[in-house]
Amino acid sequence: MTSTEEPIRRDRSQSMARTRRAILDAAVEMLRHDPAASMAAIAETAGTARSTLHRYFPERSDLIAALRELADEQVTRATERARLGEGTGSEALMRVCQEYFELDELIAVAYADFTQGDDLDSLEDMDAELLALVERGHADGTIDSTLSPEWIHILLWHLLDATWSMTATRRATKHEALTLCLRTLDKLTTPSGR
Repeated sequence: MTSTEEPIRRDRSQSMARTRRAILDAAVEMLRHDPAASMAAIAETAGTARSTLHRYFPERSDLIAALRELADEQVTRATERARLGEGTGSEALMRVCQEYFELDELIAVAYADFTQGDDLDSLEDMDAELLALVERGHADGTIDSTLSPEWIHILLWHLLDATWSMTATRRATKHEALTLCLRTLDKLTTPSGR
């Protein structure tokens, strides 16, 4: 490879990454408001040709899989930002809730077909750190020990879904909805008598 080929290859790679991200962002925007939005509409919103979209995502299922992968990456980053190892279990749970709250549109689109019947056995693999922080909260007395980590995990995601719904329907501002979410989570998970 010559010295002039390397910058060209790097520029092409960066351009492809930007195009892919533009398509994913457009998919979130379109599918959040219209789950049946066409691939052509997504391509138009992304500012790209439909043929370009299909080079990156040949089928709608490929696009949804990429959105789920992006959502998983963003949840991992949000978990890291929440600093789960710091403070009490309850404090860490509140921080992770705040971080996850910011992922509303991506999560809503990537997991639009999530149902309660999905395989809950995968929770331990998916959110081991979250489950561990709940156990730490049990040990330090800041999270009600009668509530299992798995239950609190499910509760957190459903509470976030309700919070996102409040903001999506404009029944509350983001700040108001997040305040209600955190207050509710705290009341539901604090041991009685505290």
